[in-house]
Amino acid sequence: MASTGLNEGDMAPDVALATPDGGTLKLSQLRGRPLVLYFYPKDDTSGCTAEAKDFSEKKAAFDMADTAILGVSKNSAKDHQKFTAKYDLKVPLATDADGSVCEAFGTWVEKSLYGRKYMGIDRATFLIDKDGRIARIWRNVRVPGHADALLEAAETLNQSSFS
Repeated sequence: MASTGLNEGDMAPDVALATPDGGTLKLSQLRGRPLVLYFYPKDDTSGCTAEAKDFSEKKAAFDMADTAILGVSKNSAKDHQKFTAKYDLKVPLATDADGSVCEAFGTWVEKSLYGRKYMGIDRATFLIDKDGRIARIWRNVRVPGHADALLEAAETLNQSSFS
């Protein structure tokens, strides 16, 4: 598995992502409140759909916790638009077409399916604090219960930042 050496407490890489509307978003533009940055393999597959729907269902609660959510895959802007419309997703998605963001976060890894090895996106999530520092990292994510765990961690992070 590839590793960038990113650890909790490190500053998140200030990478640029393509947005479905054709724009570009740098992670530093999202500073000022915590961010859930989740990486997923592919739009409109069972696990990725369940994850996006879970985050969408909890978006109001994340908003109450003053925490932004951003999903990242290598899918095109057009794919993201179709995926968002098909499932009425409430969370924004961004494109890492060249894989540089996945590389920066260590989520572009060797995988294996039925004995075949290939490179792909590891389902991973980063909780980034309001100052751009990585507060928590989840690797090899299992979807059931993950959005709940993230919401709890975001609420805890916000409580500790006000103490």
